[in-house]
Amino acid sequence: MNTKNSFLTLLTLIVCIYATTLAQNPSQNPPPGAPPNRARIEPPKKGVCPLPILPALPTYDDTSFFTPANVPHGKIEQVNYKNYAGQEKRMHVYLPPDYDKNTSARYPVLYLNHGGGDDDSKWSATDPKSGGHAATILDNLIAANKAKPMIVVMPNTRGCATLTPSAPGNDDACTQEYLKDIIPLADKTYRTKASREYRAIAGLSMGGMVVMNVGFPHLETFSEMYVYSSGHIGEESLKKFEDSYAEMFKDPKFNDLFRVPFYMSQGETDIALKNGQKVMAIINKYGIRNFWVLSDGGHEWANWRRNLHQTAQIMFPDCGGK
Repeated sequence: MNTKNSFLTLLTLIVCIYATTLAQNPSQNPPPGAPPNRARIEPPKKGVCPLPILPALPTYDDTSFFTPANVPHGKIEQVNYKNYAGQEKRMHVYLPPDYDKNTSARYPVLYLNHGGGDDDSKWSATDPKSGGHAATILDNLIAANKAKPMIVVMPNTRGCATLTPSAPGNDDACTQEYLKDIIPLADKTYRTKASREYRAIAGLSMGGMVVMNVGFPHLETFSEMYVYSSGHIGEESLKKFEDSYAEMFKDPKFNDLFRVPFYMSQGETDIALKNGQKVMAIINKYGIRNFWVLSDGGHEWANWRRNLHQTAQIMFPDCGGK
C-alpha cells in the first residue's frame, strides 16, 4: 500500500471513531452554529417569573410624572415606634388611593430607603429639587394602570446604615430593625400581603447599601431588590462583599429567589458610578440576573425620582406564589 492510500485509510478510521463517539455521547454534540469540536454548553434557564420589560426612564428635565394630576390620591401617614434597641423611631407610610375604600384588599409592600444625612420624610417630600415625590409618582402610575397599588414603607435608617458589607448570619443594626420592628409593625398595622413574594426593598445612595446589606442575606423575606446610585467603596469592602456571598451566589437556585432581576442604576456623572460598576462586575461574575441602568445626570433627585418611576412599574409581577 502506498503512502497516500495509508493516509486516506487512517483518516477514514479517525472519522469513523469520532462519529461513533458522538453517537454514543449525544450530550457532546455541538449546538447549531458552534465549531464542531466544542462540547455542548447548557443555556441559562428562565427565571421563575416572566422577564419584565423595563420601561424607559423619563427624560432628565421631565417633571410631569411627579406633578400632581387630577387622579385619585393616596395618603402619607407617620408611624412612631420603639425599636428592638429601645430607640424612639419613626417611619412614613404611603397608602394607595383605594386603601380606605377597599377594606378587604391586601397590598404588596415596597420598603423604600432614604440616603445619608436624610430621614424617613425625604422620599415623600415635595420640594421640586430635593424631594422624592413618592406619593405623587405612585398616584400617577396607579391611576394609569402602570403600577400595582402598593403600600410604601419609608423607614428612618439614619444611625444604623453602614458601608460595611453584611454577611449571612451576621445581621447589622439596620437588618435587625427591619426583621424585628419595621416589617412586623407594617404587617400588624396595615393590610399587607405578608410574604416574600410581595415584599420589595429599594433605596438611594446610603439607602442602596441598606438594600444590599438587608436584602442579600434575607431573600427568604424579600424577592426584589432595587439599588439607586450606590455601591461598595474600596477594594477591601468589595472583597469582603464577594467573600461573604460567593457560596450563596454560586448556588444554582440563587437566581430563582429573585422574582424580578436585581436592579442597579447610576448616573453617568454619579459619584457612585464606579462603586456600582464594581459591584455589578461581581454580580455578573456569578451570573446573577440583573438590570443595569445608566442615565444622564449625577447623584441627585432628578435621577432617583426617575428610578422609582421606572422600577415601580415592574414590581410585584403576576406569576403566582413562586
